[in-house]
Amino acid sequence: MRIKISLITTLLLIAGCGSSSSVAPHSQASLIIKNGQVITMNGQKQLIENGVVVINNDTIVAVGDQALLSQYNADRIIDAQNGIVMPGMINTHNHLPMIAFRGLGEEGIENRLFAYFFPLESKKLSRDLIYQATRLGVVDLAQSGVTTFADMYYHVDEMAKATKEVGLRAVLGETVIKFPVVDAKQPYGGLEYAQKFIAEYKQDPLITPAFAPHAAYTVSKQKLQQINALSKQLDVPVLIHVGEFGNEAARINDNPKQLSPVAWLKDIGVLDQRMVLAHAIHVDQTDLDLIKQSGAGIAYTPMANAKGATGIAPAWKMYQQRIPMGLGTDGPMSSNQVDLWRTLSYAANMQRLKHNDRTIMIPEQVIELATIGGARALHMDDKIGSLEVGKKADVIIVETQSANMMPNYNPYATLVYQANPSNVTTTIVNGNLVMEQRQMVNVDTADITRHIRAIETDIAAFAKELSKKAITSPSLMK
Repeated sequence: MRIKISLITTLLLIAGCGSSSSVAPHSQASLIIKNGQVITMNGQKQLIENGVVVINNDTIVAVGDQALLSQYNADRIIDAQNGIVMPGMINTHNHLPMIAFRGLGEEGIENRLFAYFFPLESKKLSRDLIYQATRLGVVDLAQSGVTTFADMYYHVDEMAKATKEVGLRAVLGETVIKFPVVDAKQPYGGLEYAQKFIAEYKQDPLITPAFAPHAAYTVSKQKLQQINALSKQLDVPVLIHVGEFGNEAARINDNPKQLSPVAWLKDIGVLDQRMVLAHAIHVDQTDLDLIKQSGAGIAYTPMANAKGATGIAPAWKMYQQRIPMGLGTDGPMSSNQVDLWRTLSYAANMQRLKHNDRTIMIPEQVIELATIGGARALHMDDKIGSLEVGKKADVIIVETQSANMMPNYNPYATLVYQANPSNVTTTIVNGNLVMEQRQMVNVDTADITRHIRAIETDIAAFAKELSKKAITSPSLMK
């Protein structure tokens, strides 16, 4: 519903968010965005025609109509030129450094995770590759209007460094897994690595450090319980894959009752409000009840799940039951994307196909998942996900003048079914310009390109041989 917000309504909104009900004339701000179709994603999902967003330093201080222009001065004013002004999108599940491997292993390998992903990472991952690939990935995200992403990977200190250089916000989980990996030569070495990373970044304004036990079938009961205790002690999130494959219960050690992964996590005492469950495809109503009771969030990754033929998550049921849920792309070898634009339409269309019902998962609901829904899933909705007074200034502008964006009768539908990354003109994170008029502000993209080309050259021959081996050696897929 489109709501024309008057000056009185604007003042009431500001007062309702804890600000003074009388705004002094010409209050100073650092940035004003004007002349936009403002999608707030607040509790009323207000849409403000010819709206204004006022930012001071890292915080939104006012959202309303043009009357705000007579109340605030700003060091910088951006004219949105009738574009859509909205909260930055939130990618709730990724493995961003795998962007270095994007496009590989597409020859019809039956089990890409074990036959291709893991061997490729074992041979070619390094601290420098993770840093360089993250720089590329974060630029890709920023250029597509994603302002916050959640990630599970290795050498997350390198990922944090690259993310901060570009200027995005991230929840970064150090992977804990039962076999040696690039940054941990001993099984479960990621646990110690994670604790050091958390200590370093716990108070960072852009980076939220986390534990990332890979899955219930690759991390022992004892280690999951240890991680849970540490997450409580340190007050940090826990990112984990759950219900991605149909046979996970049989693969979990110490699961004599053959409980579902969700029920097993509950049974061992680790399913709680700090967890973010990636995928949650193979879950039933009992599982959903347990997830809701726990307060855990879900990362819904429909495009990656469709490409990997792993199934269709019961996301519509999750949405109806108000389980905290956001959208994710999964790694760049799973969906080949890190932006959310195509995922938006997948999020709706896969559910409509599953339920044979075109009335569900309407565009407004999809944009909710991409913004405030993602914030809820990551337990960050008090800070990000909507354009409201007091929240962090994570804002994007999507132009509406290109041929693919016209006409624009319903901005939610325009975003879900018409827009693509190139329509994002401006990306703002924590009140700072990260991209303006499609130009990155903080990094040299030519330098990033040079490093990625060198990585591509190094990987190409090995990857080609690995593909042949994975196709012809079924034993690798066990």
